[in-house]
Amino acid sequence: MHQALRPLILGIGGTPRAGSSTERALALSLKAAAEAGADTLLISGPELMLPMYNPGKTERSPEAARLVDAFRRCHGVIVASPAYHGTLSGLVKNALDYTEDLRTDDRVYFDGLAVGLIVCAGGWQAGGQTLATLRGIAHALRGWPTPLAAMLNTSTRLFDDAGECLDLSSKFQLQAVGQQVVEFARMKIGARVEAAAPPHTPMGGPGAPSRLSLSRG
Repeated sequence: MHQALRPLILGIGGTPRAGSSTERALALSLKAAAEAGADTLLISGPELMLPMYNPGKTERSPEAARLVDAFRRCHGVIVASPAYHGTLSGLVKNALDYTEDLRTDDRVYFDGLAVGLIVCAGGWQAGGQTLATLRGIAHALRGWPTPLAAMLNTSTRLFDDAGECLDLSSKFQLQAVGQQVVEFARMKIGARVEAAAPPHTPMGGPGAPSRLSLSRG
């Protein structure tokens, strides 16, 4: 596959606990993205233990600077959050607040990027509310939420000790999210490459006789 068509998909989310259900769900979705031909980067819960975002300060910790750089380089994003009291976690919200550092970039925030969404909740009600909030945030950041999101009910065991998903429906959702983000990102990259290519010149160059003129007696 041409390197230009290998999008970089950034996965962010999880909880402060390494190996959480949310982190495992995100890893599975990124694996599907990689199998679809993308390069992937995972910044998971423990790596998101960042200073509280402060728009009045320009200094960034090394971890925050790495996150902002990943925001700038990626061609698509997958956000995974646990549902805390009916909404996304403060950890994930604070990480997304760092997109404000992109406000003066040529590509502002997630403008034109596909945004895949994953929610892990201990019940369907909290999951639905959190997913709706994440979709609203993606829109506010000018991103394009993928048609399918993944909403997982963690009140039952979803992953084994090796991180394999035990529920076929959940696995399908997670794989579909990764695949859809890659598909959209590749279309966007292809459109930019095509737009940057020089215009096609007909054989014979400017002024060459047309097929119609050659057919005349």
